Amino acid sequence: MIKFLVIISALMSGLALAAKPNIVLIMADDMGYADAGFTGATDIKTPNLDSLAANGVVFEQGYVTHPFCGPSRAGLMAGRYQARFGFESNPALDRGNTVMGIDVNEKLFPQRLKDAGYTTGLIGKWHLGSSHVFHPNNRGFDYFYGFLGGGHDYFRIDMTKPLYEGYLDGLMRNGQPAGFEGYLTTALSQDAVQFIDTQSKQANPFFLFLSYNAPHGPLQAPKADIERYAHIKDPKRRVYAAMVDVMDRGIGDVVQALKHNQVLDNTLIFFLSDNGGPVPNKANPRGGNGSSNQPFKGGKGSFYEGGVHVPFIAHWPNKIKPNTRYSKPINSLDIAATSVALANADKTGLEGVNLIPYVTGKMSSAPHQYTFWRGGAHVEDRWGIVDAAGNKHLYLGRGTQPELYDLSRDKAESNDLVKAQPELADKLYSQWLEWNKNNIPLNMHGYKDYHKLRDNFYKSAVPNK
Repeated sequence: MIKFLVIISALMSGLALAAKPNIVLIMADDMGYADAGFTGATDIKTPNLDSLAANGVVFEQGYVTHPFCGPSRAGLMAGRYQARFGFESNPALDRGNTVMGIDVNEKLFPQRLKDAGYTTGLIGKWHLGSSHVFHPNNRGFDYFYGFLGGGHDYFRIDMTKPLYEGYLDGLMRNGQPAGFEGYLTTALSQDAVQFIDTQSKQANPFFLFLSYNAPHGPLQAPKADIERYAHIKDPKRRVYAAMVDVMDRGIGDVVQALKHNQVLDNTLIFFLSDNGGPVPNKANPRGGNGSSNQPFKGGKGSFYEGGVHVPFIAHWPNKIKPNTRYSKPINSLDIAATSVALANADKTGLEGVNLIPYVTGKMSSAPHQYTFWRGGAHVEDRWGIVDAAGNKHLYLGRGTQPELYDLSRDKAESNDLVKAQPELADKLYSQWLEWNKNNIPLNMHGYKDYHKLRDNFYKSAVPNK
């Protein structure tokens, strides 16, 4: 009898585990808000992303917590504002530096999923520290194929060149040297398909973070794909469009793998960009990667909408109805909270919310009363806040006065209301100050400053120089 009960208990546990959804998180790198069909692009083809959007939910006010790569990804992985642990700059690639990376005391949400029975995988870009203590296999991922720095050449590896930020460095697979053939974006997509093919046959649910570096620079794409966009006159945008197109086709292959393995219906797919697309500005009029953040102001590195308001969708046939549009502000911290809730995993310390009750209509209130931003060494003069109730955006930039915008009427942030509504501005600022009490100062140099310091150290270490 006891043996029989043990068997029944084991079977029930297996059924409960199998009922948990698989989770696939897909992140683009430096993709402009307006560069997918579901956000308005007409010159770039993204049929696979458009299909996910049409058959899932589009978050019309989807935000990330920082306007550039490393900190945005740190908040995403921790499920907490990155200012809580001082990660507000891009870490340099230095495998000997055991402090320049995401705090080892932060329990990343893939580790939480792993503890709850998920098999976890990361394919692509990491950018959260390159020492062994920060390595993805030591931070909650069972499987890792990709690179540790902030970007990579799309066609080649050349380890005879200076390492610097590792754009020509070799890739890794679970701590061992690895390479790729052809075009990097395609290689990452193919590896994701293999991960799904393997894990779909296992009893445990899986979590996959498909972390593209496309369409981040360098601007490179296969010649044939560039030629498909010959109608785009701007040569920079032409290559950029090809990069987005190849990524979209890879996402289609991932979705097809889920279908082929009969797990698509019970797989929650998130897609977003890590920040807005970089665009030319006064300081760098020839900058940018050819992206568009229309109708928003600013881009990567800016706390205006163009820097933090990103294309953001979720797709889960078992739970989310097709053609769902969600208009209240949500942010990337909600991905961790949603995933952990669905996995019945440890949610201690997470700052997001489970989005599923909101997108299914069970919850009618706003998920967040406020969404906050802070960045840089001078945190007192670079910050922002969105008020979900009034849909207002307050921005304070380096060396400027506060600015206040009504995003419900002014998506381009062209009409500053701070003088007309000083009481609201003061209220928002007081909320930001209260939130900021739980933050700590920036705890690492940016990669450019770090390289200068390291170079000077090496020079000083040479005798008689």
